[in-house]
Amino acid sequence: MEGNSITRRMLIVDDEDNIRMIVRKYAEFDGYIVDEAENGMEAVEKAQGGDYDIIVMDVMMPELDGFSALKEIRKTSPVPCVMLSARGEEYDKIHGFELGVDDYVVKPFSPRELMLRINAILARYDQQAGRKELLVFDGLSIDSAARSVYVDGEKINLSPKTYDLLLYLVRNKGIALTREQIINRVWGYDFYGDERTLDTHVKLLRNSLGDYRRFIVTLRGVGYRFEA
Repeated sequence: MEGNSITRRMLIVDDEDNIRMIVRKYAEFDGYIVDEAENGMEAVEKAQGGDYDIIVMDVMMPELDGFSALKEIRKTSPVPCVMLSARGEEYDKIHGFELGVDDYVVKPFSPRELMLRINAILARYDQQAGRKELLVFDGLSIDSAARSVYVDGEKINLSPKTYDLLLYLVRNKGIALTREQIINRVWGYDFYGDERTLDTHVKLLRNSLGDYRRFIVTLRGVGYRFEA
């Protein structure tokens, strides 16, 4: 078995049989227990009844598209999700990240690269689960055990990746972090996107923090720093 020391459960959602087949092949080689769904409606039903570690889901599907399916799944589960799409427009990626997508892979893709991304996502979730702490900065508080963020006592909703970004900035309070450092630590060394992905998540994070957006300082030509 390659990539995992424990057994993981994966749900693959795609209306194309060959896509599900190739992802299943590589996932099972890495030791995953794999379940499949052919459309968004089926994905929602299976996600509600199954305890999955990660979902790999296509965007364009009959009955219910991937974005709509994830929106429903997110109402009851924070399960990590990688979205597949034949479209790589920035708008689609931003929409996916706002819904809580952990990664966005454009078709055609390398199955091996997809598995590396999936394994990296789950490794980061495992690492974060083992670091439990309560971080408080004025009216901003972060409960890492529950992966919850509160602004003036009110819980705010952040996508998994936006939360990871905030936690990384906070844990490096006062340190100037380059764009490359942030991308490598939050998205992983295997990330093949561009710096606009980071800027998009910083914008989403600032919008969620309200008055405390001031804690995230832009360092022009360098990156970002958390100051509180």
